[in-house]
Amino acid sequence: MSFLNLGSNLGFKSVLKSGLVLVCLSLCGASAFADGESPTAAQQLQQDLQTVGVQEFTSPDYKPGLIRHIVLFRYTGTTTDAQKEEVKTRFLALQQLCKRDGKRYIVSIDTGSNNSGEGADQGLEQGFIVTFKSQGDRNYYVGQPVVTDPNYYEPAHQAFKDFVGPLLDQGGALVFDFAI
Repeated sequence: MSFLNLGSNLGFKSVLKSGLVLVCLSLCGASAFADGESPTAAQQLQQDLQTVGVQEFTSPDYKPGLIRHIVLFRYTGTTTDAQKEEVKTRFLALQQLCKRDGKRYIVSIDTGSNNSGEGADQGLEQGFIVTFKSQGDRNYYVGQPVVTDPNYYEPAHQAFKDFVGPLLDQGGALVFDFAI
């Protein structure tokens, strides 16, 4: 199964339609489900959220340690180079715009265009790596579809997702998170 198809199997069809797929992997230790299988990362995050509550789940000190949030985009055939450049500009601006209690919480954002010759890019063109100091900061930043209460997710990031969604091919985003 490809990563791009994974979103539909996780029940994120509405997210997939908007061009955003969420696949978050955490190293928080998965508990077994009743059928004996380990939960997916998305299921584990939902379980964690229900266990600790949204305030703790999105707090800066929730599960401290560096988190890498990798985002890859595949654009529609009609997305122009100027629009792609605007996506890059707006994404990089999130490092300055995203604040909690007046303080920036994104450690860094790196970006680049695909230049691999392996032919395994699945049409993904542009990538970003966002680094956070904790899973709580990442959870607050990501917001929907994991965190649905707007009091507990980043409005600047949600505005960015609303902007970029129409520029992406269906299933045109891959998101992969891991702890360092």
